Amino acid sequence: MVYLLFGEDEYLRNEYLKKIKKAFGDMQLGINYIAIDETNVMQIISDIETPAFGFEKKLIIAKDTGLFKKKNNFSDKVAIYLEENVANLQDVELVFVDQEVEKNKLYNTILKIGKVEEFKEQKMPQLITKVKSISKAYNVEIQENIAQYFIECVGTNMSDIINELRKLIEYAGNGGKIQKEDIDSLCIKKSESIIFDLTDNLGKKKIAESIEVLHNLIYAKEPVQRILVMLYNHFKKLYIIKLALEENKNIAQSLKLKPNQAFLVNKYTMQAKYFDKNELRNLLEELIKLDSSSKKGGIDINVGLEAVLCKYCS
Repeated sequence: MVYLLFGEDEYLRNEYLKKIKKAFGDMQLGINYIAIDETNVMQIISDIETPAFGFEKKLIIAKDTGLFKKKNNFSDKVAIYLEENVANLQDVELVFVDQEVEKNKLYNTILKIGKVEEFKEQKMPQLITKVKSISKAYNVEIQENIAQYFIECVGTNMSDIINELRKLIEYAGNGGKIQKEDIDSLCIKKSESIIFDLTDNLGKKKIAESIEVLHNLIYAKEPVQRILVMLYNHFKKLYIIKLALEENKNIAQSLKLKPNQAFLVNKYTMQAKYFDKNELRNLLEELIKLDSSSKKGGIDINVGLEAVLCKYCS
């Protein structure tokens, strides 16, 4: 059997892969279990053809090989081999695992002779249900609005959700309840979530709180150049919302949000209300000037960011 497992959600991909391994049974690396990656992918056909000495079947897991890029001659060679040797694959479990794939010849071949599974990041209602069910399994309560706040903070990737939820469940204890304050103090927030906090404070003219959030990002060793980029992109989205509202356009489409990011429409729209269109345009221009000046050595970028925030709040 030939599998292709791909998609954004690493946790769901790994869970499916664990099921395949469990169903396969005993694995002896180098004998009936072969691990393939980008460094040894050229030997994959040879590995398929080599018998699993002493075992009935062989499991080959080819992870992040680069074979699913459109311009890849070796990928075409593998596709042709698989299609011409389907009968010889009865004693082989061949599993390709990747985050992103292009629908090249190999993809279409696996779709024809094997099984293709895509693991997209789940939408907010699904994630809320998952968080609540996991918490309930440990006899810990979490209200729906708190579960949503938790996901907004840590992101929609299931691996991150599981890791951060474990902390909260352990802290709450058997029969306990997860509170918003627990999330703020215990969880590692995504940088994008922190930028929302900074922008909220900026919109409310709370300069001290805005600077504090900025400092926390820097103390967390977030590269200051990346902070500048994130701020620029965030304010650009708010500016796009202003234009979309003026022209009566769909906000989610204007922001090019993925289906599982639909919950962000309301968050961005609420924040956009703090600013008028000209303020946002001026902020964007200030950030562009800061980037140019800092590259020429005209100003320290940390100081420049604080100055831009202070200037807006003055």
